[in-house]
Amino acid sequence: MTVLTDAQIDAALASLPGWVHDDGMLRRSITFDSFLDGIAAVDRVAVLAEAADHHPDIDIRGRTVTFTLVTHSAGGITDKDVAMARDISASVNRPGT
Repeated sequence: MTVLTDAQIDAALASLPGWVHDDGMLRRSITFDSFLDGIAAVDRVAVLAEAADHHPDIDIRGRTVTFTLVTHSAGGITDKDVAMARDISASVNRPGT
């Protein structure tokens, strides 16, 4: 698996609102309307991550959930991280969630 260049990461981020390239990882923090809404989003992401066999780091602080992606085995951000970021965004940005 090939680690993406900074230019490739920047290009991918153009279509990933809310995601940032920070400290060699992709990161997005989302503040939900309630703690339970955040937990429900984490549950949806867990199902996606398990299916893709690519698991984000997830930090839950009250109503704010932070998702962090990096392919540790490759030593950086790969296409798998970009794909999972897209999946996470689609899941947490659904109307009514």
